[in-house]
Amino acid sequence: MNRFLERLEEEILVLDGAMGTELHNKGLEVGECPEKLNLDQPEIVQSVHQSYVEAGSDIIQTNTFGGTRIKLNEYDLGNQVKEINTQAVKLAQGAAKEDTLVAASMGPTGKLIEPMGDFPFQAAYTAFAEQAQILEAAGVDLINIETMTDLQEARAALIAVKETTDLPVICHLTYEDSLKTMTGTDPVTAIEVLDAIGADVIGANCSMGPEGLLEVIQKMNQDTSARLSVEPNAGLPELDENNETIFPMQAQEMVSYAPQFIAAGINVIGGCCGSTPEYIRQLQDKVKGLKPQPKEKDSTTVLASRSQRVTISDQHPTRMIGERINPSGRDKFSEQLKNGSLELVSTEASKQAQAGADILDVNMGVPEVDQAQLMKQAVTTVQNATDLPITIDTTNQEALEAGLQNVVGKPLINSVTGEDSSLNKVLPLAKKYGAAVLGLTLDEDGIPDTAQQRLEVAKKIVATAEDYGISKENILIDTLTLAASAEQEKVLETIKAIRLIKEELGLATVLGVSNISYGLPERHQVNTSFLAMAIEAGLNAPIMDPTDENMKSALLASDFLVNRDPAGSRYLDEFAGQEDNSKPEETTTAQEDESQDPLDKIHATVLNGDQENILNHIELALENYPALDIINEGLIPGIKEVGDKYDEGTYFLPQLMMAAEVMKKAFSKLRPILEEQQSQESAGKIIMATVKGDVHDIGKNIVKVMLENNGFAIVDLGKDVSNDQIISSALDENADIICLSALMTTTMPRMKEITQKLKEVGPDIKVMVGGAVVTEEYANNIGAHYSDNAVQAVKKAQKLV
Repeated sequence: MNRFLERLEEEILVLDGAMGTELHNKGLEVGECPEKLNLDQPEIVQSVHQSYVEAGSDIIQTNTFGGTRIKLNEYDLGNQVKEINTQAVKLAQGAAKEDTLVAASMGPTGKLIEPMGDFPFQAAYTAFAEQAQILEAAGVDLINIETMTDLQEARAALIAVKETTDLPVICHLTYEDSLKTMTGTDPVTAIEVLDAIGADVIGANCSMGPEGLLEVIQKMNQDTSARLSVEPNAGLPELDENNETIFPMQAQEMVSYAPQFIAAGINVIGGCCGSTPEYIRQLQDKVKGLKPQPKEKDSTTVLASRSQRVTISDQHPTRMIGERINPSGRDKFSEQLKNGSLELVSTEASKQAQAGADILDVNMGVPEVDQAQLMKQAVTTVQNATDLPITIDTTNQEALEAGLQNVVGKPLINSVTGEDSSLNKVLPLAKKYGAAVLGLTLDEDGIPDTAQQRLEVAKKIVATAEDYGISKENILIDTLTLAASAEQEKVLETIKAIRLIKEELGLATVLGVSNISYGLPERHQVNTSFLAMAIEAGLNAPIMDPTDENMKSALLASDFLVNRDPAGSRYLDEFAGQEDNSKPEETTTAQEDESQDPLDKIHATVLNGDQENILNHIELALENYPALDIINEGLIPGIKEVGDKYDEGTYFLPQLMMAAEVMKKAFSKLRPILEEQQSQESAGKIIMATVKGDVHDIGKNIVKVMLENNGFAIVDLGKDVSNDQIISSALDENADIICLSALMTTTMPRMKEITQKLKEVGPDIKVMVGGAVVTEEYANNIGAHYSDNAVQAVKKAQKLV
């Protein structure tokens, strides 16, 4: 066993503290590449390692946080990726004692990964894999993935490390005050996704000081047996009287949180920004001799999207898997997909979510199309329309992997059979991407006649999955529904098989219900009766139509009767006070859709982030409304409501970005028409830039999109922009506002310099500042306005002009 993993079981391991803080203290200039010091001034880097070893760090981390080829390319150093990373490991090893572990630090690429951004998952995976393999060859003991703000990028990094190396991995995300990542993932969901992929330790770093991260770790520990890690900042950054960035929390106060972190279940603890060797020395004194808390393995089946988990067990309600994103037997749906339109995919996803589906099955089984590309697009469309977990339903291996790459979360694969060829194709992908898998109880001989034979197939699936490293809680079993009209005597075998699976394997069960009534009149009568029988036998998740009120009612009533709905709360919520709720809504909904005002449709399309339908709705609206009315009465109210939901915490960055993309599409259509009908007045002109020395611009770009969609004219100067260029551009453009972004504490002082220079120059140009390290107090101190997110930036800009 790897010595890191051995020690995890017996002791609290102490990481080192900040590398960047120490390098800047030793002369690293703002805007310089920290990793370049590995080659140019190795003695400085090694002295930092040495100071942490002397302070008592059990694990020191290489100076490779920005060591991917993608990140190094920002400094024209991508062609030295091997030399920089290899030398970094040698420097750490040279400072290490015999029992000191060397962890390779791996940070984000600085790109927004699809589907939120335009950077492909595979490109991120390739960059992380390249760095990981170099680091392993150089001899590190483990890899520490750090400061990930997006679950999808964390997935790419973790999958790359696990697939291309044999190294243990710690994976840290960074959280905001909302206790969610920048892209809306909560700690409990993150744990589920990363644990399934195979992270050896999961945790949180950077973000807030120890008080905020303590709450994150406590939430992580509620529902998991995973090992945990934490690296807090030494408080939030401030500027001192010399305009230098400081972290105000002293070592004694910071390490006072260590016992609480240990009580919350951590196995590894260190420091991030602002923490120095003295912090680590006191931290080691605080935890020396303490043991990690024992943890019991959690055996509950869970699926997850980016922002929510769905638990599947006998102690939870029966979960509806929505079946309607499937073109089988639906000519209009198939034709749309062949023509490249995913309008019905988006519509069906939204309708099923509104009807109460817990999980959505996505099937793109259309002949004569690129099913891999279509599955990728469909998964993105569904994730844009809802935040429900996804089941990828395909027998096409390329389509399966495309879907698995694009799912942000932990999906269910539908399906694998007991055939050796199926097991050997599907299970490796399930393991690689951290997916749960649905096993069908059939093999090379077809569907067995008896329940006992189906159980034996299930046992084979479980045994083979465990050989691939897939644990039982990530295996669900479908005992298969046969048409009663053809094989009536086998109906009860399916029910008996459910009971056997529960009794002997203890697994969650899934069943496609509607096939039972194939070829019969009054199908809903048979379907609802069969569903009730299956739930009583132990069915956990029927694949069904959630918009069918008869089926939904049968499910809720059955759950109440078998005590999966304590006190009948779900049943009463649905039916109390209703006389008759048995009629399907689909016809009514379709009629309402036809009569809905085009501007209302546009408003709803923005709200739902529906890129597929926006241009069609714009075309219809243009038949009766001028372009300016479409903007002012449809688009702007829609994006304003999205902003309000973001502020309320009911929408997160993914929904915000999807709505912004809808707005971009709409404006690209309307802008030429506006120029013909009348000139559209700008809401104001804004200069945007990331300050000198800072090469991060994800946040700035998000703010830019939102400001543009609210009518502001934007001049984007990019990143690493000098003070003089920002000020001269603002004067030349007669700007109303300058928006400045900084992600690093070392570049924050540029903001103060710019506001002071503007006062000397004289024009009444407002300055708005933001970024991960910027606070409202800091903004007030330098005479600027503050915004902590894109929605607030729009509201603040509207007031300032």
